[in-house]
Amino acid sequence: MEDLTLTLTVLLFAAAFLAGFVDSIAGGGGLIALPAMLLVGFSPVEALGTNKLQGLFGSGSATVAYARKGHVDLKTQIGPAVLAAAGSAIGAMLATLIPGELFRAFLPFLLIVIALYFGIKPNMGDIDRARRLSPFLFGLMIVPMVGFYDGLFGPGAGSFYMLAFVALAGFGLLKATAHTKLLNFASNIGGFAVFAFVGVISWKIGLMMGAAQFAGAQVGSRLAMKNGAKIIKPLLVITCVALAAKLLLDQ
Repeated sequence: MEDLTLTLTVLLFAAAFLAGFVDSIAGGGGLIALPAMLLVGFSPVEALGTNKLQGLFGSGSATVAYARKGHVDLKTQIGPAVLAAAGSAIGAMLATLIPGELFRAFLPFLLIVIALYFGIKPNMGDIDRARRLSPFLFGLMIVPMVGFYDGLFGPGAGSFYMLAFVALAGFGLLKATAHTKLLNFASNIGGFAVFAFVGVISWKIGLMMGAAQFAGAQVGSRLAMKNGAKIIKPLLVITCVALAAKLLLDQ
């Protein structure tokens, strides 16, 4: 899947830019990029593999932007990042053997629950709250579990990380967004390594989309840091509802 018309190439570029923009703020970029690749003729596994390649650029771009402004401490997050990458690698291995579509049945309902949580919960802002799970247990239990899902299927992983950081780790929305991007980047590395080894990545298109994702993530992360919860909360709710609706319509 290397030779595409100019129209389809522009479509993929635009989808990747939008995916990078949305994903850097609220997660869910995979539900923009993956359908676009399937639309132009990618096989499901090739779309997953190529999405991990281009996703590296978007999540990496956003992570650097947030880290430069001090919203995430990279040194303290090395352990969780490694676990996210390992979980994603295991999930990606299974993705080459079993259909990730098994998640489509219940994923929309989980996304709706996340949207309701962020939409209804009062006084949710950028101030940290009391955590319900220690950093050690959070990194050991939650991070690799979401990473596994990210490697096996992917779409919505950022929303799951966001929910976990806010509800369990007690993070404010901006801090949760920044740490979500770091773990997304790590899980993209794990999944990418497996898909690259298996040989299901379209490198030319993946790199082109990666450049678009990089640019979109820069714009989105700067907007999030400027506006904080004022933009993160509504976009997160809208994204979750939109992803849930898309998955239900696909079924």
